[in-house]
Amino acid sequence: MDANFNLLPEAIGSISVATKQAILEQVAARFATCYGLDQGTVLEGLEEREALGSTGFGRGVAIPHARIEGIARPCAVFLRLEKPVDFAAADGMPVDLVFGLLSPVNAGISHLHALAAISRVVRDERVHQALVDAPDSEAIFALLTNASERDAA
Repeated sequence: MDANFNLLPEAIGSISVATKQAILEQVAARFATCYGLDQGTVLEGLEEREALGSTGFGRGVAIPHARIEGIARPCAVFLRLEKPVDFAAADGMPVDLVFGLLSPVNAGISHLHALAAISRVVRDERVHQALVDAPDSEAIFALLTNASERDAA
């Protein structure tokens, strides 16, 4: 998707969940399935980060993230929620778009660049609404790929 992180088409999906914990579990499951990572390790990393403060970015977006062993570069998943879920975001809005991000333990600045790239994409109101309205995962992947390429230019 972007020079900052890897996003596979199969790492995008829509889910129906009712809690923040269920979101984190689904994000971990998607990372395990798409990138061959250990689901328990991913979930533990996401939960540890979330314990420091909500990764609810605001405006209906959450960016749960962690640094874990066993990956060479940042990778991402994207989940659209069928119904908004309370994520304890700073603005109090429930989330309906979730970007999961994992980076190598020693990623340092590359982890911050990947987070910044994601936040740029979701801050764009037109892109945000297009992600909400997209008919399927293929359309979402196209939107995310085009948005990140436009931002990189």
